[in-house]
Amino acid sequence: MRDSTSIGIVTPQSAIFNTSLHLKSGAVLDSYELVYETYGELNATKSNAVLVCHALSGNHHVAGSYADDTKSVGWWDNIIGPGKPIDTSRFFVIGVNNLGGCHGSTGPTSINGNTGKPYGADFPVVTVEDWVETQVRLADHLGINCFAAVMGGSLGGMQAMRWSIDFPERVKHALVIASAAKLTAQNIAFNDVARQAIITDQDFHGGDYYSHDAIPRRGLRLARMLGHITYLSDDSMAAKFGRELRNGTYSFGFDVEFEIESYLRYQGDKFADQFDANSYLLMTKVLDYFDPAHEHNGDLTAAFHGATADFLVVSFTSDWRFSPERSRSIIKALLDNELNVSYAEITSSHGHDSFLMEDHHYHKIVRAYMDNIVT
Repeated sequence: MRDSTSIGIVTPQSAIFNTSLHLKSGAVLDSYELVYETYGELNATKSNAVLVCHALSGNHHVAGSYADDTKSVGWWDNIIGPGKPIDTSRFFVIGVNNLGGCHGSTGPTSINGNTGKPYGADFPVVTVEDWVETQVRLADHLGINCFAAVMGGSLGGMQAMRWSIDFPERVKHALVIASAAKLTAQNIAFNDVARQAIITDQDFHGGDYYSHDAIPRRGLRLARMLGHITYLSDDSMAAKFGRELRNGTYSFGFDVEFEIESYLRYQGDKFADQFDANSYLLMTKVLDYFDPAHEHNGDLTAAFHGATADFLVVSFTSDWRFSPERSRSIIKALLDNELNVSYAEITSSHGHDSFLMEDHHYHKIVRAYMDNIVT
């Protein structure tokens, strides 16, 4: 029997944009393609649209599954669907694979029309501002003048904030979950170590590994292993793996002995099979560059001066990479501008990954907020 809260089978769509896109870096893309998915129905006044922005390794496949692979469930399927906190019987939900990604939207694996070869390392560095501009164009393509809500976790939350700053007239509510207004020095350091693991892989070939029929698998694998450690909490790793040995005894060698080692290597191998290394480099740089206060002499309050959206900000107690303290700094800036802000600090043991988990308290808060949005 079909799950009544499941969206069911979904199909990706694509839109090609032939108007030049001037990136913050100064580079220009003459044209580009965005792959996206939609769930629910757009109402007559086109006022019930919700944009879901993905995090570093996410994509447009937010909910539902594909006909040829029923196990391919969207990465936020537990919160989006009929009767779920983001209720698709009320809202028209859009997920988009951002520019520079590797799941169909124009990125390093795409063919450069000027060379006839994949862009590779020649694909320009992009920013959250660039992504928001492309998302605005997608909204125009779909005839949506104003989103009921723009939301996301982690890097997705950064996009929601940028929407409220750059296009305040086009977003009524912003849901910023497990996010920050800028990365700490420690976070930037983690990202650089991950990039160096990829760049120094002998199969990277300066980013042109496509023409060498190679993949910098070892570097990408290490980058993901490192990243995955930072997404979890010590408590969650202890509860799930502890110091359990795979074979019950020490082998006195350097192969896998502990269950946590086995898990990280599995996650690294899986990711290396699914994600493009050049896209990973780009996504981590997008994170590093995000800092709306930078253009206001470090004043985050000034950065939000023109924002008009109502906000829901959510943090998680065990998230040490995007700690509750980072969310509270966002809240202060919003309140300084006399904006309507709701804040929830959720007790969770899952670390940064908490925003992806099916947590009753967390989902109840999101549901209550969304239920109060008038469309």
